[in-house]
Amino acid sequence: MKTLKLVTAALLIVASLGAQAQLTGREIVDKAYNIPTGDDQTSVLTMTLTNKSGQTRVRKIQQFTKDLGDTEKSIMFFMTPADVKNTSFMNWSYDSDKADDQWIYLPALKKVKRISSDSKSDYFMGSDFTYDDLGDRKLDADDHKLLREETVDGVECYVVESVSKDEDYMYSKTVTWIRKENFIGLKKEFYDEDEELLKTLSIKKLEEIDGIWVITHSEMENVQKNHKTIMELNDIKINTGVPASKFSERMMTRGI
Repeated sequence: MKTLKLVTAALLIVASLGAQAQLTGREIVDKAYNIPTGDDQTSVLTMTLTNKSGQTRVRKIQQFTKDLGDTEKSIMFFMTPADVKNTSFMNWSYDSDKADDQWIYLPALKKVKRISSDSKSDYFMGSDFTYDDLGDRKLDADDHKLLREETVDGVECYVVESVSKDEDYMYSKTVTWIRKENFIGLKKEFYDEDEELLKTLSIKKLEEIDGIWVITHSEMENVQKNHKTIMELNDIKINTGVPASKFSERMMTRGI
């Protein structure tokens, strides 16, 4: 009987320690936000848009990103097709609570336009990604709650619900499946203002390049519009010394 009590006590202690070690929703999302990405990256992005009739449009984009410590900057240049060639987009994300700065250059207008806060919910170049999706969502902009732990296609995940603290935000909430092994997202659901499922982002392929995990194939599907955007990365290079001068309005107008 004494042995049984000792075993029971030991099991209770282990269970207690396990409960104490359980990560919170915020801690999980924080780890996902802080995955190493390298000092800079370059890649060629193939964006395939598919409408409800099954018709597709394919766009090729050269993109660059650079981590400057307190600011992460990215810029992309559309290479094909002809109707969007030389269009460019730039995003600056800050470590502080300051909102992202974004700009788009449209060759037909020969002018760089700043994306206003009121336009962040607009869809980017006919894709299923909004301008806000292309920026950096601040960790404390949402309340994060761990809903459960779940295995999807053999991958153990945390399932975290994130509810915006801003009632006017375009999404009432998001639900994200985050891999336990490396804290990279597996899937994310976006809900509209009426809390109806709007779209789903699925991460289809990951590659480890020079010790850095890179998402090389993702798909965003708008279930309400029956429209899909596939993003595939190729020719990925990390830590090649992309100059900080690459990320400016002047460079947007000059192209690659």
